[in-house]
Amino acid sequence: MNLETYYQYCLAKKGVTEHFPFDEDTLVFKVSGKMFALTSLKEWEAGNPALNLKSDPDYGAELRAEYDDIQPGYHMSKIHWNTIKVNAGVPDQLLKELITHSYEQVVKGLTKKQREELLG
Repeated sequence: MNLETYYQYCLAKKGVTEHFPFDEDTLVFKVSGKMFALTSLKEWEAGNPALNLKSDPDYGAELRAEYDDIQPGYHMSKIHWNTIKVNAGVPDQLLKELITHSYEQVVKGLTKKQREELLG
């Protein structure tokens, strides 16, 4: 997966916005003001791309057990976030599924009113 594919895939989801809340390097995607994906642009440029994605705790543990390139979230809650190396041992299709899973985890945690406003 390249950066443009990642960027477009995230932005195509309903209600997603992009931000740089920490610094000008860390691209964060949010839905209803809550993060679901972030990445370092410098690491993409250096050839070491990785994504931080939210995950159901049990599913996240299963993924870490199965894939060496999925680790507990770097600088994030180790229970609810994973860091996934891109273009390594995780297939692009699974990366897309994990981005969607992360988005859905955040949407699921929204209030009923927020979900209704987001999803119509």
